[in-house]
Amino acid sequence: QVQLVESGGGLVQPGGSLRLSCAASGSILTIDVMGWYRQASGKERELVAILTSGGTTNYADSVKGRFTCSRDNAKNTVYLQMNSLKPEDTAVYYCNARRIQTRTAYYGMDFWGKGTLVTVSS
Repeated sequence: QVQLVESGGGLVQPGGSLRLSCAASGSILTIDVMGWYRQASGKERELVAILTSGGTTNYADSVKGRFTCSRDNAKNTVYLQMNSLKPEDTAVYYCNARRIQTRTAYYGMDFWGKGTLVTVSS
């Protein structure tokens, strides 16, 4: 079974930076789409950034120019570099992966990590 494990969350002051990582495991051969979503307290989960295996990216307008999503396909790992963080970036950040080919099966469904909390506060 495919598993996603995030790391890198924490407390940071406004204007600071954090880097999130998410590693996928489970006899994976290829992952078409990997990325990040977030959910602030009392709000719905929203897209932050996604990146296809071909290099196409999609960012939420609120993070463009501040966040960068990248991948290491050999390691089945996706990263989110977050700069110029604002208090409104405070949320639980979830890793997402979809359209996954493993040695034994193809999964078109979404897989999610358990989430990592990012708090931006002075």
